[in-house]
Amino acid sequence: MENTQIPAVGQEPAAASAARPTPTGPTKTRPWGASAAIGLALALALTACASNERPADPTGSTSSDSLSGTINAGGSSAQTAAQEAWRAGFQSAHGDVTVNYDPIGSGQGREGFAAGAYSLAGSDDAFKTADIATTEFTLCAPGTGIVEVPAYISPIVVAYNLPGLSDLKLDATAVAGLFTGQIQTWDDPAIAALNPGLELPTSAVTPVHRSDKSGTTGNFTDYLSQAAPDAWTAGRTETWPQELGGEAAEKTQGVRQAVTLAAGAVGYLDASQATGLGVAVLMVNGQPVPPSAAGATRTVAASQLEPGRGSADLVFAINRTPTEAGAYPLIMVSYLVGCQQYADSAQGALAQAYLAWAVSDAGQAAAAANAGSAALAADPALATRVGEAVDSVR
Repeated sequence: MENTQIPAVGQEPAAASAARPTPTGPTKTRPWGASAAIGLALALALTACASNERPADPTGSTSSDSLSGTINAGGSSAQTAAQEAWRAGFQSAHGDVTVNYDPIGSGQGREGFAAGAYSLAGSDDAFKTADIATTEFTLCAPGTGIVEVPAYISPIVVAYNLPGLSDLKLDATAVAGLFTGQIQTWDDPAIAALNPGLELPTSAVTPVHRSDKSGTTGNFTDYLSQAAPDAWTAGRTETWPQELGGEAAEKTQGVRQAVTLAAGAVGYLDASQATGLGVAVLMVNGQPVPPSAAGATRTVAASQLEPGRGSADLVFAINRTPTEAGAYPLIMVSYLVGCQQYADSAQGALAQAYLAWAVSDAGQAAAAANAGSAALAADPALATRVGEAVDSVR
């Protein structure tokens, strides 16, 4: 049985899937071609090199034996694999520092950061400018702003559990139909038209969405609202519209489990978490585009930073209808969020060092190995701006 393989960072999508027999269960997909153990080992190896010399690029961090203390961070569950790599590397270089990351979800991560529960947040959606203006960020020095830097760029996949079925193609309208209830069986004519010659099951569709406030949901609904506005009228939202129904599951891991357990289920989740599930190929401008780090990079290149934000608040308005060949539009640009100046200077030093490691070439390579994300080095101009923003943290 063929499997849709998601290329690792820097690779182009394969022309054809590799065949591998699977007697039972859904299409087995190893999205990034690297296990977590291998990725973490690479993170530690990269750190061993980084701890002995400062990287030449502006995103490099300075190794300092004087760092000690605890960093409590939380937020995006999609960042879990990347955070594992960053934490392992950073703690290897700084043995007196403990980093805790709670994958509680983007919405609660931002709320926890604002309230002072976390000194750093991971979020698949940035703070809105209106919220920044009216929010008192507990850990930030009075009168100072926040830093939001893109640190994790990754495809979101439409993952399904259809035993024996691979190479499923969907366009944005069909994806919207699956999640609004307009398409209720997998052999619906709208899906059949996109998959000529593919034997589709007659089984019912069970759509699975996030139950919590989620940046992944925000990015998914943003894709649908831009790419299929007639089929998806609920707009961009981090909270799933309850009137649409479907099965609700908490966090990325919950969606993965729900889709894995139910034949006929379909969900949306970060590509790093889709191992063992079927992964749809998206039709973009009439061409099939599988999810890949290279495709995500192309979409970012076709997007612009939002105007009206500070120099250290680097938030993208993602273009979900790119015209460049191979651009994969269903992506997340996930952010690390901190204070530009912390009220506690020791806390600021810890936060700055961790941010600098995460966005450095070594930190980005470690995340790419563990999660398959697109490294910032693929866009040198963006990497430079991110490095300058992180350097401003005090």
